[in-house]
Amino acid sequence: QGLSAPRQIWGRRTAWLAGWFAAGLVGSVCWAAPAPNADPVADLLRNLNAKSAQNKVEPSPPAAPTNLQNDVVVHAMSMVGVLYRRGGNSEAAGFDCSGLVQFIYGETAAIVLPRRANEQAQQGIALPFEADLQPGDLVFYNTLKRPFSHVGIYVGQGQFVHSPRTGAKVRLERMGDAYWTRRYEGARRLMGSPDR
Repeated sequence: QGLSAPRQIWGRRTAWLAGWFAAGLVGSVCWAAPAPNADPVADLLRNLNAKSAQNKVEPSPPAAPTNLQNDVVVHAMSMVGVLYRRGGNSEAAGFDCSGLVQFIYGETAAIVLPRRANEQAQQGIALPFEADLQPGDLVFYNTLKRPFSHVGIYVGQGQFVHSPRTGAKVRLERMGDAYWTRRYEGARRLMGSPDR
């Protein structure tokens, strides 16, 4: 009742700051009084967001590829520029999509795969649709109005190597391109475990 106006304001400021201390938003006893035009709600929200960001648990980075995965990717990349040939499964003759995959895995990893893309889609471990892909994973697409009618080898950074069609050559594609995103059917892992 007998407090002057400045003492009442100082009392409110002290209570406000004590609340911040109790919430753990102010960690030092060294502080300055709020500026006359300060917005305490905005300040509180800023501090809460900063504290939340400090406590946020970041996902662990994906595991590094194994030497064998790297070998598969390097071998697949070395085929870029080889002509497409339907039914082809050698560098000299050319490749179709599944012939390229069969050749790379047979030569590099001694993994014998079936000849057709839809059969290759039954090999290894099926990955969840939103899984983080690893280099060497097989990626499947519906390009002929048939499920799993096309296959490529994921090489990292959102790209895959494949042999696309007659008249084209083995090349890199971005999985994020609209054409491929619409036709994506899933992925299989032939090396390592599904949580790698």
